[in-house]
Parts: sequence; structure tokens; C-alpha cells
Amino acid sequence: MQSAYDPYELRPGVPTVEDFRRLRTEAGLSDRAPEAVAVGLPNTWYGVVLHHEGEPIGMGRIIGDGGTAFQIVDICVHPAHQGKGLGKRIVAALTGELDRRAPASAYVSLIADGPAHVLYERFGFRDTAHHDSIGMYRPMGGS
Repeated sequence: MQSAYDPYELRPGVPTVEDFRRLRTEAGLSDRAPEAVAVGLPNTWYGVVLHHEGEPIGMGRIIGDGGTAFQIVDICVHPAHQGKGLGKRIVAALTGELDRRAPASAYVSLIADGPAHVLYERFGFRDTAHHDSIGMYRPMGGS
């Protein structure tokens, strides 16, 4: 039985600097300086870019040291394509790669903004606030 046409294609890799910045801002995430993005993207442990009819409309990345610590970052889908399970496809690809290649002893973290925690809970992520740890961050450059 042949499946219906799917206009979405998830490809391993990272977007261009321009697409990275565009995808983040279109999805309501903060922008990043192009110089910083150009340095950061090649250091991605694993990433995926979601395309709609050839155009990048979503992405997600895993960063980390490759052994002890990993962080899932930059999960976003263009608003015109949200609500179709595409974020789930991105997270499934990332967690699948972690399951295949990361050591069982590795610590995998992420920051869940707003209601995104519901998506991440489906993949086994738990709230650290109910334990003895609190997620924290240190802003750079004054904001």
C-alpha cells in the first residue's frame, strides 16, 4: 500500500547561517549574531532540517561533548506549519540519534519554553524542578 504524498522531508544536517537565523526569529525565538552562528553550527553533534517542498521550515540540533553531556537546542517550526506533528518528528529524530550513539550514562538536557514541555515529556524528559536541580542560564552581553 502506497502512502500519501508527504510534502515534508527531514534531512540530517544544519541549516545555513541565514536560514538558522530566519527560522529562529520566524518561530518566535531570539535571534543570534551571524558571527556566533557561523562558529556554532559546525560544532553541532547532530542536527536536522525540516524542508517543505525544498524550503527549510524547521530545525533542531544536539550540542555537547559527545560523551557525557548533550543538550537539545534550536527546536523550531515555522508558524505556518505548526500543529502538524512536525516538532514531534524533529524531536524523534534527535532522540533517536541519541539512543543510537550517545553513551547510556550521558546526561541529556533541554530548556522547554512555554507549553513545549508537553512534547518533550512524550520523549522521556522530566522536569528538574521536582528534584534537587534547577535549570539555570547566564546571559552574555547585557541581556
